[in-house]
Amino acid sequence: MNDFMKERILRRLEPLSDERLYQVLDYIEFLESKYAQHEAAAPNVFQRFAEGVEDTMRAGRVSASTVAETMGLMSKAMNLLSGVAAAGKSVANDVVNAATSKPVAPPEPPASPPADR
Repeated sequence: MNDFMKERILRRLEPLSDERLYQVLDYIEFLESKYAQHEAAAPNVFQRFAEGVEDTMRAGRVSASTVAETMGLMSKAMNLLSGVAAAGKSVANDVVNAATSKPVAPPEPPASPPADR
């Protein structure tokens, strides 16, 4: 999908209520199941979890505004967790790199001057 199309769709979605946005999502998922030319990108573990919570809330007939508010909070939490995970991965990579790099030999001590007799 080109950027122009994405922007146009987003512009049309902005004024809609949360309830209508969920109807749009349902319709998009229906279209995808019938006509998709390729698989959509797989969501990461945080996205799968959040989508599961969202689907469960919607199946439980929770109001669209409550679901949207909850998902907004979950999005903030996922961003925080993603940052923590990235920082942890960076530290782990640094530790592995330090452990697997060739040890540097300590510098030779300076030669002591010959003793005068």
